[in-house]
Amino acid sequence: MPAVPWIQPQAPAPDAEVTVMASRFEVRSLRQVPGFLRASMALWRQARRAEGVRGLALRAEPFRRTFWTVSAWRDRDAIDAYAAAEPHRSVMRGRRGVMKESAFVFWTVPASELPITWEEVERRVAERRAVA
Repeated sequence: MPAVPWIQPQAPAPDAEVTVMASRFEVRSLRQVPGFLRASMALWRQARRAEGVRGLALRAEPFRRTFWTVSAWRDRDAIDAYAAAEPHRSVMRGRRGVMKESAFVFWTVPASELPITWEEVERRVAERRAVA
């Protein structure tokens, strides 16, 4: 499963601004990839139904042990509410031990710029990782 393409469960108004969150996760070993993939899909299903989500996509690179997400939200409060809700909260706590590295980036764009490209996600995450 290389990618779950961009979907827009709650389309924003064309003139709205949205908060984008992109993430990159790398697990420690190939043994941990199937479990992380299952967890990622459960959280993707949760995010699809979350209040304030405007769009989301997921990309897995199993043989690199790497997972990418990008999502657009009404605002940062909507992202925080999703992250604090179950199953996200418990799943992420339970997966900390398998993580080699994780990176998160947030920025704001006009809704007319959705969907966000994977190239843009990779660029912003690389910038974040270079600073860290």
